[in-house]
Amino acid sequence: MELKNKISEAFASHFGGEGTFYTSAGRINLIGEHTDYNGGFVFPGAIDKVIMAEIRPNGTEKVNLYSVDLNDSASFGLNEADAPSQQWARYIFGVCRETIKRGGSVKGFDAVFAGNVPLGAGLSSSAALESCFAFAVNDLFNDNTIDKFELAKIGQSTEHNYCGVNCGIMDQFASVFGKKDCLIRLDCRSLEYEYFPFKIDGYKLVLVDSVVKHELVDSPYNKRRESCERVAKRLGLETLRDADMEMLDAVKADISAEDYMRARFVIGEKERVLGVCDSLNRGDIATVGRLMYETHEGLS
Repeated sequence: MELKNKISEAFASHFGGEGTFYTSAGRINLIGEHTDYNGGFVFPGAIDKVIMAEIRPNGTEKVNLYSVDLNDSASFGLNEADAPSQQWARYIFGVCRETIKRGGSVKGFDAVFAGNVPLGAGLSSSAALESCFAFAVNDLFNDNTIDKFELAKIGQSTEHNYCGVNCGIMDQFASVFGKKDCLIRLDCRSLEYEYFPFKIDGYKLVLVDSVVKHELVDSPYNKRRESCERVAKRLGLETLRDADMEMLDAVKADISAEDYMRARFVIGEKERVLGVCDSLNRGDIATVGRLMYETHEGLS
C-alpha cells in the first residue's frame, strides 16, 4: 500500500483527482540464459516486485508522465515524430506506438508511476514498465481486445524499435503471463508454454540485489546475440535452437574463438533448461541446483 499511496499523492499533486491503477511484475529466470533469442527454452517466473501506475485519459492527443522514482516528467504526442528525449519515457512512447501500429487505439492520458523492482538489477524493470502500460492502454482504449501474447510482443517490439535492445520475448512474456507459485517453461520459438508449480520444501530461493547496475543498451548483450547469429548462419540454421555440439565442432575452425564459446554455452543451456524441468517433476532439487550452478559457471 505504501507504493500505491506514494503514487496516488503524486498523481493528485501533478494532475489532480484520481486515475485507474495498473501493476505488472518483474521477473527472474531460473535457468535459460541467452536462449530466448536463439529460439530455445527459458524457465522464468514473475516475482513480488512490481511497476505500478495510476493512469487517466485526458481527452487530448498528448501523454503526460511523471516518474516518482526518477522525480522527472515527460510529455509527448502519439505520432512517430513525437518521441521523447528521456530514455525512460521512450519505453512508454514505444508501447503507445506499437499498439497503434497493430491497429489499436491510443489517446492522450496522464500517468504517474513508481516501482519496487530494483532498476538495472536484472529483474526486468523495463519489461514490467512496458507490460504495465500495455495492459493499461488495452483496458482504457481497446476494451481489452488485444490478447496477452500480443501485449508481450508489444513490449518486445518497444525494446527493438525505441530502446535499442534486440531482446528476445522472455522478459515481457514472464511479466504478462506470470502466475503465483509457478515458473513457466516457455518455448521461445513456438511460444508454447507450461506452468510448473514451484514450492520447494526445505529450500529457499534467495534473490540478492548486488547493487551493480546494468543497461542492456550499453552492455555486450547485442554483441552476444550477433555472435550466435553468425554461428547459426555458418551452420545454415535460423537459430542455434537446432544446433548440437557435433555440428558446432565441425565448423570450429571457421569461426572465432569468442563466437564458438558463446554458441557452445547456448547449445548446452538448451539441455540444462529441459533437465531442470524434468528434475522438478521428479522432485530432484539437488539436480536443479547442480544445473543452475553449471549455467552460472558457463556464463562466467
